[in-house]
Amino acid sequence: MSIELRVIWRALNFLAIFALCLASSPRASFAQPAASAPVNGCGEVITIATHDHTTTRYALAHKEGAPAPGAASLVLLVGGSGLLDLDDAGCPRALGRNVLIRMRPFLHDAGVVTALVDAPSDVRGEDGLAGFRIAAQHADDLGKVIADLRRHTNGPVWLIGHSRGTISAANAAARLSGSVAPDGLILLSAMMSGDVFRKKPFVAQTVFDPPLEAIAVPMLIVGHEADNCVRSPARLMDSIAARTHSARQQVVVVTGGPIKPGRAPSTADCGPGEPHDYVSQEGEIAVGIARFIAGGRY
Repeated sequence: MSIELRVIWRALNFLAIFALCLASSPRASFAQPAASAPVNGCGEVITIATHDHTTTRYALAHKEGAPAPGAASLVLLVGGSGLLDLDDAGCPRALGRNVLIRMRPFLHDAGVVTALVDAPSDVRGEDGLAGFRIAAQHADDLGKVIADLRRHTNGPVWLIGHSRGTISAANAAARLSGSVAPDGLILLSAMMSGDVFRKKPFVAQTVFDPPLEAIAVPMLIVGHEADNCVRSPARLMDSIAARTHSARQQVVVVTGGPIKPGRAPSTADCGPGEPHDYVSQEGEIAVGIARFIAGGRY
């Protein structure tokens, strides 16, 4: 073999090995764990009575087999309209790309039970929960979910909201007390800046609308350093913590994942595929959440 042919052969061999390695590499960071495959659809669908003769459905799920006695549960409150349109297998027909839904298998692997909550039966319009997110009735409905979940698991129940779901979570944590109060609160990409120029009044709502001073349960607030959503700037997260009387709290700024620098903040960056939604970071965030729920640091 001539020198030229040997050089070409080595170059082709290197490119083949590089392509094989690239194809087999995970897209997430090295901290991203693997998740178990879902079992039996997306969960057991449970229907409870809520406000004004309505009903609310949620999908209860956990790792294969019975959860550990007293296992912690997370009530998942997605953003956007909040209308998941759960099917009979507990799978969302809408908003299925939300980070809380993508995070479920990782939470289950960490021993956490999840309850994916749909909008109530009287909410089926385009705007979904809209301004109902800050209503006392909405908090009462979530209190009924918490009470029902405790009957199923006999363990602590935490609320977690993402994006506009943080308004629902903060509202419930601030208003609920006694046996229906959550044991803790987690906010991801909290809505901290309202859009007062939109025609729909509910778009101006933020997590600062509920009486945050009433929150005394442990609280974890997570935001992405590169979140370009105009409504959830990570720099404001300390302001949420300062308003509460939480017994244990931590503010976490996440880095990494696909970043798209050089753009002005906008509402277009508040959806899936953006740092606001923690692309490829679901696993590492779920593990941090599980640690905090267990009493440790994120």
